[in-house]
This record gives sequence, structure tokens and C-alpha cells, in this order.
Amino acid sequence: MGEFELIAQYFARAHRPLPTQVVLGIGDDCALLQPTPGMQWAISSDMLVSGRHFFADVDPRTLGHKALAVNLSDLAACGAQPVGFTLALSLPEANASWLHDFSQGLFALADAHGCPLVGGDTTQGPLNICITVFGEIPSGQALLRSGAQAGDDIWVSGTLGDAALALHCLWGRDALPAPDLALARQRLEQPSPRVALGQALRGVAHAAADISDGLLGDLGHILKASKVGADLMAADAMTLIASRAYCTSASGLFGPQSDRTAAVLEYVLSGGDDYELVFTAAPAEREAIAAAGTKSNTRVTRVGTVTSAPGVRVLWPDGSQALGKWASFDHFKAVATPGP
Repeated sequence: MGEFELIAQYFARAHRPLPTQVVLGIGDDCALLQPTPGMQWAISSDMLVSGRHFFADVDPRTLGHKALAVNLSDLAACGAQPVGFTLALSLPEANASWLHDFSQGLFALADAHGCPLVGGDTTQGPLNICITVFGEIPSGQALLRSGAQAGDDIWVSGTLGDAALALHCLWGRDALPAPDLALARQRLEQPSPRVALGQALRGVAHAAADISDGLLGDLGHILKASKVGADLMAADAMTLIASRAYCTSASGLFGPQSDRTAAVLEYVLSGGDDYELVFTAAPAEREAIAAAGTKSNTRVTRVGTVTSAPGVRVLWPDGSQALGKWASFDHFKAVATPGP
């Protein structure tokens, strides 16, 4: 199968209507996009590399989903509405079955968010997926990392830690019963980009980021850009993990010094691959944030406070500091086996 046949069979969708912002999609040297008056473009790129971001034998349908989801999560963190995306795909071979399932997973999520494929490239080589996504947002309303203020609440969407727990189970470093591992693995391989929540937070949140490399790491980007610090509530953070067999009501079941407590905190605080949102807002906005969560059908949990003092402190209810060595994922550090 040649390159152009591959594109025509699996990625060209001429029969699909395009958003008004897409003047010209696949089929020319460039796509043509027309900004809506009064709107700004939001653009983000992410690359997924076999052996670094996913296992080589991953289900191609879930890989197609995740490849786009990680980009849509960036738009969500900015509060943007998706408009379209490009795909650059390197493949060892043009495997028809793999391409069919990958494109089905990719387009199922794209259609759910009204985000058509508008261009890209394919070539032969190691399996490598690079997507650039385009969105738009009313001028001046983008959620940025630099807006957090001392006294803000710190919020997190959805659950954290389950993706990292699934990865460690697949590595053989931890264990879950099969049904619970299947649920945790779904969080690893099919994350839910919080696009609707991000849009609902415009004008409410002061700052936001998507959690791709761990809560502490991505919250750290907000704190650095905003020149502030944070106190995180360890007991509240622990309740974010959803894996029932691992931890159901962590703060009630485990004491501050238990091994299970330390493991849960590690997964939640530095696990990565969650693709949830961390954001800050004034305490006066708590009802508005609860309403945004309800409107977008997304759980939101308050987990800390922005402080004027720099640094991050993870605290128990009695004020004592949780002990641990937590670090966000680093794409340039060697890993023994494929990881996120």
C-alpha cells in the first residue's frame, strides 16, 4: 500500500462537513483556516513515541484515542474550543488492520469534539505519532499558567494516579485484581480530555494546566509562572485515586506512615498520564466551580491553597508534612521499560 492510498483509505473523510473556520482541509499542500472574528487561535503539539509513551503492542484503537486526547487536553487547559488537527505518522509498515483500528479510535474522539483532521504527513519508520491541534478562544479569555494568586483554592478534575498504577502493574512493580486493573488501564490508555470543563472555567479560574507529567510537576509550572507557592492537603489528594482495590477511602484506611499511604501519594502526586486539569480560583468562586463541574459532568476536588511563600508543602490535617520523594515524568530520563 502506497502513501497516498493509505491516506485516502484511512484518513481522508471528504464526506464529512467541516467547521466554518476550516476553509480547506485534506487534499492540498496546506490547510486553510479562517479565525472567527474576536477569537484567538490556541495551538498545541504532542508527540507519542513507541517504547517511550506507549507499549509497542498497545491496542491501536486506544492508541488512536490517546494520541488525540493528549492534545485536546492542552486545549482544555487553555479553555479553548477545538477546531481541527493535523497528523504526522511514521509507520514501520502499512498494516491494514492496524491502520483501520487506529483511525477508528482517532476519529471517534475527533467526532465527539467536532475536531476534524485537516492535514498531515505519513512516512515509513519507527512508530511515531505527532499531532498538532488547533482551537479558538475569545480574545483575552485564555486560561494561562501565570494567573494564580495567593489565597486561591487549588482544584483538580477527575481522578489522579490510576494511570500510573496501571503502568506499574503492567511493569510488574505492583498488583491489582484483573477487573480493577482493566479499569485503571482504561485511564492509562483512554484518558478523557476535559474540554467542556475548560470552557466552563473561562472567567472563573485564575490559572490552569493539564496534568500530563504528574500533579506536582504540572502544578509547579503554574506556581513558577505565577511566582507563588502552594500547600496541598495530603488526605484530600489521596481520595483522588479511583482504583477500589488499591484505595477506596485512603485517609480513613491508612495512617500517614503506612507503606500503602506512601504508594498512593506517589501515584497521585507524581504518577502522570492522567490528562486531568489542575486549576486555581478565588474561594468566592467555589459555587461557580461546582456548577462548572456539574455542567461538564466532571468531578472537581479542592486539594490545596496557593500561598505567597514559594515551594510546595504536602500537609496532613494536623499540619505535619507528608514525607516522600516525588518527581514528575521526564522525557529525557532513561526508563527500563516503555512508559508514559
